[in-house]
Amino acid sequence: MTHATPTPQHDPSAPDDPVVPLTVAAVQAEAVPGDVAGNAVTAARLVERAARAGARLVVLPELFLPAYHPPALRNDPVGTDVAADDRQVVADPRLDPLAAVARDHRVVVLVGAAVRHPDGRRTCSALVVDRSGRVSAGYAKQHLWGPDENELFTAGERGATLLVDGWRLGLGVCYDGCFPEHGRAAAVDGAHGYLCPSGYVVGSEHRRDLYYRARALDNTMYVVFANAVGGAAPWRFNGGAAVYDPEGRSLGRAGDHGEAVVVARLDPVELRRVRDAHRMLADRRADQGGTRLLFPG
Repeated sequence: MTHATPTPQHDPSAPDDPVVPLTVAAVQAEAVPGDVAGNAVTAARLVERAARAGARLVVLPELFLPAYHPPALRNDPVGTDVAADDRQVVADPRLDPLAAVARDHRVVVLVGAAVRHPDGRRTCSALVVDRSGRVSAGYAKQHLWGPDENELFTAGERGATLLVDGWRLGLGVCYDGCFPEHGRAAAVDGAHGYLCPSGYVVGSEHRRDLYYRARALDNTMYVVFANAVGGAAPWRFNGGAAVYDPEGRSLGRAGDHGEAVVVARLDPVELRRVRDAHRMLADRRADQGGTRLLFPG
């Protein structure tokens, strides 16, 4: 895993493009507020299900380990957080079932958590569980949504890229994906895909589906969108977990209700075909039109 500082330009024909397909899974599931240990067991079960279907990378929803439930996060910060050390390593025995499944099935996992850092910051983060079972705080959400998140968390300050079998995968969390610049920063830095653990509530279905299709097509990259489902209003979530191809087409999508694991294959040949046909990354102008003219009406 590397933390990415976007460069001004990226050549999409660079030789670091992937050469083998990668099978991924986007998960939607309901978490129990405040129950990190129990939710880790649920996550482990779903990761095993995805791995048995061939997935080598599994993405679970935003804040899945404590559940996206601001009252629980506010009332029990010690119980709902996991602690990262100064190397971003998370050593929490409650996550042992998830680490064991990742290790036993040789699968990489991305899962949402509330992370407490040595300097006292609390972030809405995506944990990376690697194939050895090591857990790291991989990425802290940069765009915090609404008063609850801004009260509970500190925004992240940098992007991150996950490297899996030659695939460069930019990391985002939910609201990050609403900003075209966030996905574009990952693509300009060389990402072939964009992973988004999320928590979209009932009533946001149109935006939920549009944002991530757009990020895929804008940047000719795969997008893996995981989402929470179920819960009680106002934190009742709408599922729709999906994998989108580099033209924004759905390779698999779950319904708006119920637990689901969506498995799809990221294909390097298709990535190259789309990027050869739709050259937005190569043709984009750094000056975005240069000096703008004002015409009186």
